[in-house]
Amino acid sequence: MLSVMASARHDPFARILNVDLVAVLVTALLPWSTSGVGIGMLVWLAALAATLELRPFLRSLQRPISLLPIALVALAAIGTLWSDASWSARLYAFSPATKLLFLPFLFYHFERSTRGLWVLVAFLASCTLLTAASWIVAIQPGLSLKEPGDPATYGIFVKNYIDQSQEFVLCTVVLAYPIITLLRDGKIREALLLTAVAANFILNMAFVVVSRTALVTLPVMLAVFAMAHLRWKTNLLLCLAAIALGALAWTASPHLRTTTERFTRDYRLYKELNEPTSIGLRLEFWEKSLRFFAEAPVIGHGTGSTRGLFEAAATGPAGLAQGHVIGNPHNQTLNVAVQWGMFGVVILYAMWFAHFSLFRGEGMAAWIGLMVVLQNIFSSLFNSHLFDFHEGWMYVLGVGVAGGTVLRARRTDSSGTDRS
Repeated sequence: MLSVMASARHDPFARILNVDLVAVLVTALLPWSTSGVGIGMLVWLAALAATLELRPFLRSLQRPISLLPIALVALAAIGTLWSDASWSARLYAFSPATKLLFLPFLFYHFERSTRGLWVLVAFLASCTLLTAASWIVAIQPGLSLKEPGDPATYGIFVKNYIDQSQEFVLCTVVLAYPIITLLRDGKIREALLLTAVAANFILNMAFVVVSRTALVTLPVMLAVFAMAHLRWKTNLLLCLAAIALGALAWTASPHLRTTTERFTRDYRLYKELNEPTSIGLRLEFWEKSLRFFAEAPVIGHGTGSTRGLFEAAATGPAGLAQGHVIGNPHNQTLNVAVQWGMFGVVILYAMWFAHFSLFRGEGMAAWIGLMVVLQNIFSSLFNSHLFDFHEGWMYVLGVGVAGGTVLRARRTDSSGTDRS
């Protein structure tokens, strides 16, 4: 690698390879480190700067897939001007949106690179390694890097169970496409190998740890795969098999039963005793956020205003649901609507739609990008995942790398040659 980097001073192709290798490293670090991803993306941007051609890059910014993320970040920046929050709160709320500015650079670079799938495979390999770590710390909790003795860290080597579940769900559904393709091509061994990898993710979520958001998004994403790539008879058989396997997992896994039963238990505790359960708090946050949105429906209350609004609306002791104060309503649409009104919501949904439309078509890169967008949309019903660090970078890297790869394939198909 050092010789490649040294030769990059004179070889433009080696420079592009350097950018690709940094992207591979960053994506492999994503399941394990937050600081590594932040530093790595700055290094990636610096490496990209040495290869960037200004005019083609500026032309690429005119596409909606690039223009809309920039517009959302610009609105967040302008929104600081009419917010009543302190400037530290405004800047703190603005910061999570800035990662979207990497999308145009990722689209531009991977439209000219042939190594987009390297980056995506690196993420899959890293998550597969993380499942091994999860199994190990489930057996030996003392090996976890998290606080020992906390039940919430069971099966978690790094980060948290929500981030881990998001990764495992995405990898599981993404693997369905190559498995079916290999089976249709008669490559049974390769299909069985990938099936074993996918089963490893599913078993870990069933018997070690899984988030409730993952339990909602996984069936939706699998249903999209079935409708897009399978015949109705196959779908019927798979549906019956899924019901049977689900019943078996429910019977064999106390953890899975506990996780699903918490839906009704938490709702009952919130309604009857006003306890601040996970579901109860979300309902409380959403109800108040809708009121905040109704007060300023056009341009919102400004960047960073959310916590102050919740402080003013808090009633009763802090230990009860109505007394909780938060700066994030745990819903991406409401997070945007409270701060930037309908202007923000329109830009957010236009961006999601533009990115979704980019991945309509065949091919592994298109399938990965489609699943990344769908996962972010559905999981953002229960969280502000676009602005969260881990899930936000999953979206930016997944959409940016897969999107650039799809754009390159379309350009090559339309020209009949590869000009890069």
